[in-house]
Amino acid sequence: MVYKIARISVIGSAVLIFGAMSLQAANSQTQTRSPKAVAPAVPSAPVAPIPAPAAPGGLSVAAPTTAQVDGFRSAKFGMSDVEVKDAITKDFGIKLDAISEQPNPAERTTVLSIKVPDLLQGGGVAEVAYVLGYESKKLIQVSVSWSKATDEKMTPEQLFSNSSVLRAHFLTEGFKPDSIASNMPIGNGLLVFRGSDDKDHTAMLILQGTFSEGQATNQKILTPTALLLFYVQDAKAPDVYRLPAGSF
Repeated sequence: MVYKIARISVIGSAVLIFGAMSLQAANSQTQTRSPKAVAPAVPSAPVAPIPAPAAPGGLSVAAPTTAQVDGFRSAKFGMSDVEVKDAITKDFGIKLDAISEQPNPAERTTVLSIKVPDLLQGGGVAEVAYVLGYESKKLIQVSVSWSKATDEKMTPEQLFSNSSVLRAHFLTEGFKPDSIASNMPIGNGLLVFRGSDDKDHTAMLILQGTFSEGQATNQKILTPTALLLFYVQDAKAPDVYRLPAGSF
C-alpha cells in the first residue's frame, strides 16, 4: 500500500522526535522560504531550551509545566474506536460515513481520518488522522497534515505561515523546558517544534520539503511541501506491532 506524504507512521514519528535532538547546531544552517524568495522568519539555528527563571537569592527554580497533550479536542488518548468516532462527529459536525478507516499493515494499527476545511483559521484544508494502537485498540496518536494532497490550492507560503502560527502557539503553552526543540534540520525538512508535557506525551511539528542551495550564501533553502503536526501518547514505546526478539 502506498501512503501519501502526510502519512508518517507511529514508529517514524518517534524516530524523528528523538533523532532530531542529536543533530548539532553546526549543521543547522537552514532557511525556509517559498519559490518567490520570501525572506524567512525562522531563525537559522536551533532555539535552545527555555531556561528556568531565577529565584530570589540566585537559586534557580523549575519553570512550571502547564501543557497537556492528551489527544486532540474531544478525542483523548485511551479512547476506543467508537469513542473516537463520537468525538470526531461532535467536534466537526460530520456524519460517520465521512470518516475514512484504513489499516496500517506494517504497524497493524488502524487509522481513522477526515478532511477539515480551515482547521487552522485561513490555513486551508487539513487531514486529521487518529491512530488506534495494535494491542490496545485505543487512541495512541493524532496527526494533522496540510499539503497539496489535502488541499490543491495549498502553497509553500501558506505552509510556512501555518508553521509559524503553530510554533508561536506551542512556545507559550508551557511544555517541559528540557524537552523543547525548535527549528532543527532533519532529513527531509525542519523540526519546527517538539515538546513534552509532564506525562511525557509529545507534540511535534514538522515542515517537510525539498532543499536547494542558496545562490547568495552557502545555506540550504527549504521549499515547504507539507506541514505535519503530531500528538503522541508514548513516543518511546508506541503500541505498534514489532517482531518478537530472536524470531529472525
